[in-house]
Amino acid sequence: MRGALLGLSVSLALCCCVLGWDGGVEGQDSAGVQTQVRQAGPMEHGREWEEEREDVMMDDPGTQVEEIKPKKKKSIEEVEAARAKKATEKEAKAKKQKANKAPKAPKPTKKPKATKAPKKPKATKAPKATKAPKVTKPKATKASKTTEWKEEGMKPVTRRPSQEEEEEKLLIELGRDRLDSRPSGPTPPSAGSKTLTEHVQDYWDTKLDRERTTTEVIMYVPEGTTVPWYEEYDYADLAAKKLEEEAEKAHKEKEEKVKRLRKKWEEEEEERLRQIPVHAEPKKCPPLGLESHRVDDDQLLASSQSHQGFSAQRGRLNMQSSGDEEGVYGGAWCAEPEEKNHWFEVDARREVEFTGVIVQGRNSDTAEDFVSTFYVSFSNDSRDWTVLHDGYAEWLFYGNVDRDSPVMVQFDWPTVARYIRILPQSWNGSLCLRVEVMACQLTSSFRSENEVNPTDNLDFRHHNYKDMRQMMKVINEECPNITRIYNIGKSSAGLKMYAMEISDNPGEHQTGEPEFRYTAGLHGNEALGRELLLLLMQFMCKEYNDNNPRVRRLVAGVRIHLVPSLNPDAYELAYEMGSEMGNWGLGHWTEEGYDIFQNFPDLNSVLWGAEDRGWVPRIVPNHHIPLPENFLNGSVALETKAIINWMERTPFVLGANLQGGEKVVAYPFDMQRPPKATGTLGSRRESNHEMNEETWARMQRQNGDALRETSDDTMFRWLAMSYAHSHLTMTETQRGSCHTDDISGGQGIINRASWKPVVGSMNDFSYLHTNCFELSVFLGCDKFPHESELPLEWENNREALLSFIEQVHRGIKGIVRDMEGKPLANATISVEGIKHDVKTAAAGDYWRLLNPGEYRVTARVDGHTLQTRLCIVGYDSGATPCSFTLAKSNWDRIKQIMVLHGKRPIRLVTKAPPRAGSDISGGSVGSVDTTKTGASGRMGGNSANSHNAERLRRLRLMRLRKMHQQRLRDNLSTTTTVATTTTTSAPTTTAELETESTTSWYDSWFPVESSYTEPTPAEVLTEIQESEPTQDYTFEYKFDDY
Repeated sequence: MRGALLGLSVSLALCCCVLGWDGGVEGQDSAGVQTQVRQAGPMEHGREWEEEREDVMMDDPGTQVEEIKPKKKKSIEEVEAARAKKATEKEAKAKKQKANKAPKAPKPTKKPKATKAPKKPKATKAPKATKAPKVTKPKATKASKTTEWKEEGMKPVTRRPSQEEEEEKLLIELGRDRLDSRPSGPTPPSAGSKTLTEHVQDYWDTKLDRERTTTEVIMYVPEGTTVPWYEEYDYADLAAKKLEEEAEKAHKEKEEKVKRLRKKWEEEEEERLRQIPVHAEPKKCPPLGLESHRVDDDQLLASSQSHQGFSAQRGRLNMQSSGDEEGVYGGAWCAEPEEKNHWFEVDARREVEFTGVIVQGRNSDTAEDFVSTFYVSFSNDSRDWTVLHDGYAEWLFYGNVDRDSPVMVQFDWPTVARYIRILPQSWNGSLCLRVEVMACQLTSSFRSENEVNPTDNLDFRHHNYKDMRQMMKVINEECPNITRIYNIGKSSAGLKMYAMEISDNPGEHQTGEPEFRYTAGLHGNEALGRELLLLLMQFMCKEYNDNNPRVRRLVAGVRIHLVPSLNPDAYELAYEMGSEMGNWGLGHWTEEGYDIFQNFPDLNSVLWGAEDRGWVPRIVPNHHIPLPENFLNGSVALETKAIINWMERTPFVLGANLQGGEKVVAYPFDMQRPPKATGTLGSRRESNHEMNEETWARMQRQNGDALRETSDDTMFRWLAMSYAHSHLTMTETQRGSCHTDDISGGQGIINRASWKPVVGSMNDFSYLHTNCFELSVFLGCDKFPHESELPLEWENNREALLSFIEQVHRGIKGIVRDMEGKPLANATISVEGIKHDVKTAAAGDYWRLLNPGEYRVTARVDGHTLQTRLCIVGYDSGATPCSFTLAKSNWDRIKQIMVLHGKRPIRLVTKAPPRAGSDISGGSVGSVDTTKTGASGRMGGNSANSHNAERLRRLRLMRLRKMHQQRLRDNLSTTTTVATTTTTSAPTTTAELETESTTSWYDSWFPVESSYTEPTPAEVLTEIQESEPTQDYTFEYKFDDY
């Protein structure tokens, strides 16, 4: 039974296989024909045909895909037999159709490759879902449609092939290999393909196809061999690849989306960070102006004050106290200790960007008061306040650790507000504070009083030593015809003190051209004067090149010297700390600890002591007082020595030193004259030497009624006012001075001795040791202003700097010559009523600063007679010429004779001729009475008594007059006697008195008659030996003083 069932199943399987192979062979035959035609056509037509086939399949929705049933395995013999049978039937059918009519051209299909495996579909190409334009083509059979659906990979045939199908495919491949290996198999002709390739690919000619199909040899496929017209695809791999492609596409889309989101997030984050006011580096802004007093007193407010001298107006940075701890001028704002809430408020008067504050302790010699920690709050209406927050809590700032050093705290982001408050939280000693606020002005349509647009294109910045030297070099290169750079010496650290000369003939003193100087940087932390002189150099060079008539007149008529830094070592120290971070004393002194301005010799005491003893001007002159002995070997700075040498070798007429810390012009004397001392000059000097500087200054402050003004006080006041009144803000003293009330009386000038007296100042030394009149110009309250304030300061001082230079032409000028026209150097020029003289320069020229008026001016020099002239100084610009021509006198010859004879005056007395054997030289001519000699010695010892000396001098003159008259009478009587006694055998003759023909020094005292004959040298010598000895002549007394 089992065997019967098995046989039945085998027979059924064989029948199904036969039926399946029949249909397959028919499809293969038609495919083979189509393959030949397709191979002959171009590739482009093949692509179009496939697209058209897809369109047909898509347009025929009624076509159903037959489901492929699994087939049983056949043996090789059965397969070959079926193939052979099928081929025979096909061949018979083809002959029959050929006999009836020509067959239609089959559709071009792909030619199957004999040796290559079936091609897999491309992974990236998916079946098209859209309809393509329809192309007219022969209708495909049901079987061909089914196979086409399989070829295109439609969903109904996307199942995985079974094991039997795989075996069948293997057999087909084996059968095809056998078929290809047979020699009897015909090869497809290549003529058709060659003909088609000769045509354009885009052209399709049916006639050619028809001719090709009629002449082609149909390939014989034996039975049992299957050659599918379509390429077999592994649809399982296609689906997997499609899934992979979709997954990869999804992954790429996801990555692109992530990138887009990330880019968008980064852009939003950048925009957010841009909007958040957080700065990697805090914004730097200039000071609001508490120290420089641009902020008025009514803009400062505080919660309380300890007493009157410590109000909110005293809370400015670097505010200095008056020295009195309980006075009305304290050194800081100090709060009432009983108050609970303490604050210090600043009103900016409009909205600004606050970026930081600078805090400082109290200026005091005894107390150590400063704030340690504090908060900062802001407001726009002074009622609602917001404390600065750091993101977690209220921001607590740390302040000072000592009373003098400033401490800057900067905010991480600027805060826009109008009011700012400092809220102290902890402090050392008493709650005392000095403040400066850093703020930037917001852009607005209106201008503030602090905003300046300078008209000059200059370099407005601070220059260190290297930058200053480079700047001066650039100016010299731009104006080489009127500028010259030189140095006056070196500092203790070896830095050169550079100077620039501006003149039409630089490097040479021109006769009649006055010398002028501006100096700055005596104190290194006073930087404003340094920058103003550098700006003045740039300005004069540019304006000279632009043919500014005023500048050209100054360059042609004045030899100007500009020294921007006399203390370069200290400036470098202050420059490193910055404009706001250096305290009041940092950089004030030299490297060795000297204050250059007060390091000059004290010539005031020498002058005033001589005046008390009546030695001026006979013993001690009132000008060009020599330096004290061993002064340069003492404690003197190298910079001071260099400045003194510079002053002595250049005949300066006018000058000013630019300083800082106050806004006023101070003129000499800088030292007060104490009351007259009863002791001698030596004891006075010793007492002054034993006192230190502070004791001496305190004693001078107590002697307020003993102010000492110079002889040229009116001239000094005029010079000071010429600068102060040309300055734009120096006379605006309604707000007081920098540290106290107004000290200048609204004029902007003050006598230094009545304000802050100092000993050994540069101004006093310049006035007493040289011809130069020098003043001190204090430019402002802020010693080291911010760079942003330099344009404003230049505008304030530009006109004053130029106007002060022009004052050098005020007064008289001239040249002192002798009768031969040679210039006389070191000639003294005295003005009646002014107890201060000047001297001529090496070229004989001089300049004397005087106010308008009439003056009797006298010129005198050794060896020449003095000359007096009336000189009138007008109000017109320019000095009045007043020159002198002096005649030469015999004073030099008299001095030579007196030196030859022991410095004693010559007495001319007529005596008898010397006896024989006597020596005219005076070696053996009698002896001098020792008693008289001793008396004369004692008289010489008492010559210090000026009254006795004057009386003896008058007695000698009277005796000489009597002797002269007696000699004249004797000469007349002798002549008469000789005329009457001519009868004697040995007549006597009178010896004629012959002397050297010179102009006697006493000719102006005694008129000499024409009949007078001068005595012989022997008679003069006899008179000297026999006359009473006299006291030695004091050559310290000038002949003109009598």
